[in-house]
Order: sequence, then structure tokens, then C-alpha cells
Amino acid sequence: MAKRGPAPRQGILDIVPYVPGTSALPGARAVIKLSSNETPFGPSPRAIEAYLAAVATLSRYPDGSARPLREALAKFYGLDPARIVCGAGSDELLNLLACAYLGPGEEAIYTEHGFLVYRIAILARGATPVVAPENDLTADVDAILARVTAKTRLVFIANPNNPTGTYLSFDEVKRLRAGLPDDVLLVLDAAYAEYVRRNDYEAGIELVATTHNTVMTRTFSKIYGLASLRLGWAYCPPDVADALNRIRGPFNVSGPAIAAGIAALADQAHVQRGAEHNETWRARMAETLAGIGLGVTPSAANFLLLHFAKGNSKSATEANTFLHGRGIILRRVEEYGFPHALRMTVGTEDDNVAVLDALTAFMGANGSTRA
Repeated sequence: MAKRGPAPRQGILDIVPYVPGTSALPGARAVIKLSSNETPFGPSPRAIEAYLAAVATLSRYPDGSARPLREALAKFYGLDPARIVCGAGSDELLNLLACAYLGPGEEAIYTEHGFLVYRIAILARGATPVVAPENDLTADVDAILARVTAKTRLVFIANPNNPTGTYLSFDEVKRLRAGLPDDVLLVLDAAYAEYVRRNDYEAGIELVATTHNTVMTRTFSKIYGLASLRLGWAYCPPDVADALNRIRGPFNVSGPAIAAGIAALADQAHVQRGAEHNETWRARMAETLAGIGLGVTPSAANFLLLHFAKGNSKSATEANTFLHGRGIILRRVEEYGFPHALRMTVGTEDDNVAVLDALTAFMGANGSTRA
């Protein structure tokens, strides 16, 4: 008789795994990779130096609470370090929040085109995901509030959202918080906050500081260029921080990541350079892409969602194949509900021009996009 091993808890095998953006193409050729929203400038040289210096202490456990990084973040933002929890990327923190506040028979809400990790985290705890429709590819506060029930425990909002790049104004976020029951935790995922240049935006610090039921998560993976180190942080009410610290791993952030994060935070000139480059090229790319006949969702982040025709030679599938033939990788986003779109990260000037020229050729337009 065939032997069977232990079975995972009911529902685990029904979860669709997260599939990251493509990183390589067949063959050994170099590629232009604009599929994962990585900064084109890499990490700060100071962060690299701090990371390399940390090699000398690899035999030692890191600080169990990432205290040096929490203190650096607290000083930079003017926060209480006791209310900061660090994790292996903001993904770990999102999962810890689900672990602490969700269980079977309970519900959590996210929006129609929200980050896929929310659904995975909810289902992994045996809870029920509830999807709120969006309005013009933007989170809709009224739609979210209409789906709140006595079973609702969490609401996840990516602000700006991935993969659309749209965002909720601070007034709308406050309206959402005011409309939610007190016992519902609002999680503001601000992974792309450093790229936003809008007067009506606030990442979440003020709301966390003034309420007892809001959490903000942030990451060093995007503008700080430390994606490979897996480093994130959350600013929480004291009771939430206490709950997360009880269930996180005792050494969940590595020593090199802590050192690199502190050094990256200190180099704000590097961050500003990335933000300014993004602001310039995002606008230039959006204008050029719209001019060759593509739909472009207005974005506040470091990427653009490009919409293609359905079912003809100018489709997203055909565009993806065409771009791969030129060694260019964008992000397929079918799993987010966009079978006719691709997501493009803002890259270096040369990479941006190469992609724009390729898409211009694909769409049958003429001319170069080089400035």
C-alpha cells in the first residue's frame, strides 16, 4: 500500500501561490528587467559598505528586536521605537498581522486589484477574504465600508496600490478609518510611499499616532534598494506591537540587514535622487505610451500599468512576446485581474528609452523616444 504523509490543514492547498515577476529569459543574454519595481540606482553605497562590514559578525546572532534599526527609524521619523516592529520585508509583517488577528470564521477585506499577499495571508489563517470593488482602479471607501460585517477583523489597503499605482488621499483614508468599527484593524501598506509627490497623501504615521486601531507597514525593498535583504517595518499602536513581538521569530531580521537599513536611511540624498528620477521619467513615459495608443493608469508609484487591446495582434500577450524577443521583461498581471495589461517599472534612462522604443515599434508608430 502506498504510504501517505501528513496532510496540511484544510484549505492550505487551495491557496494559489504568489508568483513573482519574471527575472530572466532563456539563454545567457543580458536582459532589461522592469518587472519587479526595483530601483534603477541600487542601494546607497553607504548601505553596501555597512553590509560588507557586517560580514565580520556572521557568527553572532543579531539584536533580537532589531533595536538599532528601530531607534534609527524612530529618530528619523520622530516616532516611539517601542511601537516599531521590524520584519523580513513588509510581507512578513502583513502575515504576522493576519496571524495575530485572524482565524477561522473571521473575515478580512482588501480591494479588487490589491496586493496578492493579502489574500494568501488571510486564507493561510483559515479566514475568509472579502474583495471590495474599486472605482476607476482606485480603492473605494464606500465599497469597503459596505462589506464590513460582524466577522470583519482586518482591512488591508495598499497606498499607493500595486499594480495600479493609484492611491487614496489622506482625507479618504481618515474617512475609511472613521467608518470602520473600533475593533477592526486598518492596515496601511505604504511600500511605495517614498515615491509619492502629492500634497493630499500621507503614508499613515499620523493616523497610527492618533488612533488605537491602525497599522502602517513600510519596506526597504523599493526606493532603498535592499530587496534581496528582505527588510521592512511597521508602526503600530502599543498593543499591536506587543502582539506582533509575541509571535515573530526571535531573530527575524539579520544583522547585515539591520546594518544596511540604518546606513540606507541615513543617505537621504540617494533616496531623493531616486524619487526625482522617478518623477521625471514616470511622467515622460506615461505621455509617450499614451501617444502611441496605449492606455496608462495614472500612477503615484515607481511603475505604470499599461493597457492593451483585447484579442488581436496588439494584445498584452503579443506585446510580452515581442518584448522578450528584444530582451525586455515587464510584469504580466493576469492574477491581479488584468489579462490585457502589463506593468512597467521606471528604470534607468537607457532602459526606459529601450522599452519605449520597443513598444513604439510594436504599436506600429514611428520615431525614437530618446530625449
